[in-house]
Amino acid sequence: MNNTWTQLPWVALGSALGGLARFHVGGWVTRLSASAFPWGTLAVNVSGGLAAGMAWALLADTGPRALEALLLSGLLGGYTTVSSFSLQTLTLLRQGHPLQALGNLTASPLLCLGAAALGYWLAGLGIPA
Repeated sequence: MNNTWTQLPWVALGSALGGLARFHVGGWVTRLSASAFPWGTLAVNVSGGLAAGMAWALLADTGPRALEALLLSGLLGGYTTVSSFSLQTLTLLRQGHPLQALGNLTASPLLCLGAAALGYWLAGLGIPA
């Protein structure tokens, strides 16, 4: 059987769990911030970047393919919210908040990339996150 087909159930399971986690974490942070700025989405994307960097460092080319499919493609693919980020940035622009839109466009990619690098570094040192 094709290896891709054996990984699909793991991707599906991870996606479901990642979507649930995104819903709860994003909602929790949004309620705490009580702001027009999409802090919940930013928190999800940054924490997803951190987890992706760590998972990639620990699993890349050495880990079981099923675990890689579950965690990277499934869980973190379902958890991170780039589509929400795009729509929320557009909404900020349409609502007349160009500085907040620019802040979101700047903060999200920089912090997510930094978190992924930090996660990779932490995993390489064997420091549990």
